[in-house]
Amino acid sequence: MEVLPAQPSVKGPAEMFTGDVYFDVIAKGEEPSRMRVNTVRFAPCARTAWHCHAVGQTLHVTDGVGLIQSRGGEIIEIRPGDTIHTPPGEWHWHGATPDHFMTHLAMWEAPAPGSGPESEWGDHVTDEEYHNR
Repeated sequence: MEVLPAQPSVKGPAEMFTGDVYFDVIAKGEEPSRMRVNTVRFAPCARTAWHCHAVGQTLHVTDGVGLIQSRGGEIIEIRPGDTIHTPPGEWHWHGATPDHFMTHLAMWEAPAPGSGPESEWGDHVTDEEYHNR
């Protein structure tokens, strides 16, 4: 057994996020595990850029009110207790509503070593896309 000390929160990089987003790494998948788990905190209006994951992603909302959308789909409001699964390769974004903070656990697996990137990141979600609900 190993107790890992808490690490400082990290500000989400501007290439991947709009607005103020901070995350705490809970599990970084030391081989042979490839499991990744982060707590992610979004300020109002903050959101990810469009992205997809090679092996999919599961989100579990723990606090606040958020939004999520798959490319071509409707924007869906998410609340504490909601669990969302996006399958491998599905382009999507997620973040907080304009008037609430939102926190979720983000869980995903890295692909097998040598088989490509964990995630692909695309364009930022525009204000027009974000407010189109």
